[in-house]
Amino acid sequence: MQRSWQVLWAVLLVGSLAIAGCSPQSKTPEDTTTPETTATINTFADYTPRLEGMAKVEMIVDGKPIIIELNGEDAPVTAGNFADLVERGVYDGLAFHRVIRDPEPFVAQGGDPMGKDASVPVSGLGRGGYTDPETGVRRDVPLEIKLSSQEVPVYGRAQLNPSEVVLKHEKGAIAMARSQAPNSASAQFYFSLAEHGFLDGNYAVFGKVVEGMDVVDGIQMGDRIESAKLIEGAENLVK
Repeated sequence: MQRSWQVLWAVLLVGSLAIAGCSPQSKTPEDTTTPETTATINTFADYTPRLEGMAKVEMIVDGKPIIIELNGEDAPVTAGNFADLVERGVYDGLAFHRVIRDPEPFVAQGGDPMGKDASVPVSGLGRGGYTDPETGVRRDVPLEIKLSSQEVPVYGRAQLNPSEVVLKHEKGAIAMARSQAPNSASAQFYFSLAEHGFLDGNYAVFGKVVEGMDVVDGIQMGDRIESAKLIEGAENLVK
């Protein structure tokens, strides 16, 4: 029974990033992205933005702070992307559009930039990513997972050995949502509401909640991020 719910949750997580044009209720989004090459391991070492060290973000939800520690030592690209979007104010005002607690706590997911458009209901969120206003190009970041057997993260590969994953889906972990394409994460993130080891090796964890887990536990669908700002480690962000 537990395994069947794990499979359903994973499908819901993938479904949250359906390619534009699919129904918001789609559980298995059509992948219309360009096929990736096989040479994806360790090819993003100089990807920017990246975080070369640790940092902290203060996120305000329902008037209460959540302090998130970003791990740029083990996930420099993913943590750097999030830190950069925080600095740009991308997350301010965005909603948590997917919160799953039944039959067991799963995730609180938000960060869809489409939420800036007041005409888009919360039920219509879950398909958007960050588009650079200067270039008009959507920013997609590579799937980045550090293994204990590797000196640097592995990029662009899913289904890695979960026992070797350094940053695991413990309660309070923050990770990037993506579509079925490994390198399709952009802006949407989720808090893990419990330990979910079956996600390790498939989704990129890049930090954890160090204060305010009670606030995370209280997040409801439709709650909005009032503000998010870097409070430590801004000097480690390389653009």
